[in-house]
Amino acid sequence: MSAGSVLLLRHGQTPWNLARRLQGQADIDLDDDGVAQAERAAAALAKLRPAAIVSSDLTRARRTAEAVADLVGLDVTLDERLRERAFGTWEGLNHAEIETGWPEAYEIWSRGGQPDGIGFEARGEVGARVAAAVVEHAERLGEDEMLLTVAHGAAIGAGISTLLGQDAGGWNGISGLSNCHWSLLRPSTSGHPPWRLHAHNVGAAG
Repeated sequence: MSAGSVLLLRHGQTPWNLARRLQGQADIDLDDDGVAQAERAAAALAKLRPAAIVSSDLTRARRTAEAVADLVGLDVTLDERLRERAFGTWEGLNHAEIETGWPEAYEIWSRGGQPDGIGFEARGEVGARVAAAVVEHAERLGEDEMLLTVAHGAAIGAGISTLLGQDAGGWNGISGLSNCHWSLLRPSTSGHPPWRLHAHNVGAAG
């Protein structure tokens, strides 16, 4: 048994998003615009009546999830596997600071590679843990129910890649999500991969 659909929502804006600082697993809260984004997304997603809401335990994701939960009367289940990808010593730095301090490593990263010596979490490992969390929670629901999962941009991209049967470590076919935008997946009824992407980077009007 599995949920009939899984919606993966990125959290609202934070001050570090605005400053283009890598957040990774640093626990940064929403800013005022992020709260407003979460409220708009919640109003739209509440109409879809999710049957369960699961979130990364990082504050920015949890608060975004709670905005939806408050409207639909559900509790939020926290799952550390939905945390953002860890970016090691670069967390808290903006792109200009990274490029200045680590020009060669920055060039590798900007081309989709993983530089050594920074402490990055492997993208394939991120995809595996996010996909495992999604599948586990989806299996608790029925085919007429929706699972809402709230996480982070890089984590969601890697997770979707894995769910689509791709190697998240080397495949970069999924574009990033804007703050408080979401992707929709449904189980496949015809072979591999077991999930299909039905919508990507969708946001609430306004």
